[in-house]
Amino acid sequence: MELGRLEDVEIRTVWSHEARDFTPWLLEHADHLAETLGMDVELEQSEHPVGGFSLDLIGRDLTHDAVLIVENQLEVTNHTHLGQILTYAAGTDAASIVWVATEFRQEHRQAIDWLNEQTREDVRFFGVQIQVVRIGSSPPAPLFKLIAEPNDWQKQVRTATRSGRVGTKTAKYQEFWTRYLERMRDEHPDWSNARTPASDNWMDSPSPIKGTRINPSFAQGRRLRHEIYIDTGDKERNEAIFKHFESHKEAFEVEYGRPLQWEDLPNARASRIADYRDDADVMFEDRHDEFIEWFLDAGARLRRALAVIDLPPA
Repeated sequence: MELGRLEDVEIRTVWSHEARDFTPWLLEHADHLAETLGMDVELEQSEHPVGGFSLDLIGRDLTHDAVLIVENQLEVTNHTHLGQILTYAAGTDAASIVWVATEFRQEHRQAIDWLNEQTREDVRFFGVQIQVVRIGSSPPAPLFKLIAEPNDWQKQVRTATRSGRVGTKTAKYQEFWTRYLERMRDEHPDWSNARTPASDNWMDSPSPIKGTRINPSFAQGRRLRHEIYIDTGDKERNEAIFKHFESHKEAFEVEYGRPLQWEDLPNARASRIADYRDDADVMFEDRHDEFIEWFLDAGARLRRALAVIDLPPA
């Protein structure tokens, strides 16, 4: 077998201008970034105003239900951009902060590691290197490489130790979601890019409808809940999406295979369409495989139902 050789392509021949070319491209191709980060990402806006400055990209880290920001630099990292990242993170209350550059100085990689060690559990800093490559005369292709990332397990254990939560449900949730992620990656790799388990009672996965999420969770009253959770940030938009699906309720439930709970949550901004299973708690460790099986089955049913119903108008 004859093998080709991977060759570097000068990045400015593909994106000559960072703000006008690369940032809009990344806004439309967030899946490249999501795969590299190992989480589900939804980019929403470029050149987002932060005081008198403009942040390159803002969106959502769906895996951790957090504001995500991205600062791009089609050159070697410098102190100016490090300061900008911290300013933008403070101005947007971001919890997932991504710095994209063509090369990371050792000092800046160490700075990201230090920030991850010093900040609270739900704050994450990432360094991502961007290159362009080709094989022979093939079209150029982007190549993202994770240079620096948080140690989520270490941060979760440290926070749990400080708060006295070690040995409680936090550890059981991590054990459960670790096993769930393993099964999901094996059987449904297209459902999520998430690589790290949650330490809470729920996990987020992307949905085909922007602003909504598909969530397995342990609900109050010792129940499992699997839902499409509708929260675009706009109450009227949430209500319109919910009513659209409710107008197709019969067809939706037929495809799903059993009745669902339609919860418009009038005292909250969000709403949900959910399936429940009673007599379930993460502390029932000997039944974890049973619970995972139920979540995976419910996930497959829900995605089939979503596929046969017209999506709500944008």
